[in-house]
Amino acid sequence: MAVQPAFFETQAIRRVYDEATETWWFSVVDIVQALTQQPDYQTARKYWNKLKERLGKEGSESVTNCHRLKLTAADGKNYLTDVATAETLLRLVQSVPSPKAEPIKLWLAKVGFDRMQEMADPALSLDRARETWQKHGRSEKWIQQRMTGQETRNKLTDYWAKHEIKKGEEFTLLTNIIHQEWSGVSVKAHKAMKGLQDMGSQISLRDHMSEAELIFTALAELSTRQIAETDEASGMAENKAAATKGGTIAKQARKALEAKTGKPVVTGDNFLPPGKAKPRKITKKP
Repeated sequence: MAVQPAFFETQAIRRVYDEATETWWFSVVDIVQALTQQPDYQTARKYWNKLKERLGKEGSESVTNCHRLKLTAADGKNYLTDVATAETLLRLVQSVPSPKAEPIKLWLAKVGFDRMQEMADPALSLDRARETWQKHGRSEKWIQQRMTGQETRNKLTDYWAKHEIKKGEEFTLLTNIIHQEWSGVSVKAHKAMKGLQDMGSQISLRDHMSEAELIFTALAELSTRQIAETDEASGMAENKAAATKGGTIAKQARKALEAKTGKPVVTGDNFLPPGKAKPRKITKKP
């Protein structure tokens, strides 16, 4: 998903949600800036770099558990930025003497609690997503299709999780097989068509799909799940076969529609603000 800033008091904390691992990642520098109450971002960044160096020498797991993702900075550009989970940040906070330490700990705990609420009541997550899409100017028709497609996606990943498929890399591999088969391009290439290739792995391709692309993605994933259930697929080999078959069904439907309309389903159209990225044309396989 795209960067979704949260606010600790008046400080914006950049964060991204990794759908594959169901994990929130927070900008470490933003947390450090809030802790040190430092108005200048570059000063906060230097503070974090020195702290990271010291903790690294001490062998702190908090540093090794940090990752790097591209986040949007104040200048509108995307830069690789240190990020960490709430759990890791709770440990890092202890290394920074600050009157804001306890309030930030409570804030991080609340973020985790909000996520647990969403897991217990998925409607809360859907409501928040709907509000975000509305703010971004999506139509109600598009939003409904996006939400329907997500429900279809969730049922498929639930099946995978119960049939010897691991979250993360294996989910990604199967997803790409389905996408490549129905659309004729990989997920990475489809992102490049829409100008999303330099915006980081946290950017959700689905949030920039057209209504037609969403529908065919959902058809491919619905077909994959029903084939897997019928064949009682378990493990990577059997689920790869189901993914290919499911994607093929959606590909046949796509080609039939394109033959009737003379228009491609897979395009570079997206929902980025003007000037953010320039879609580029990629020749896809038939």
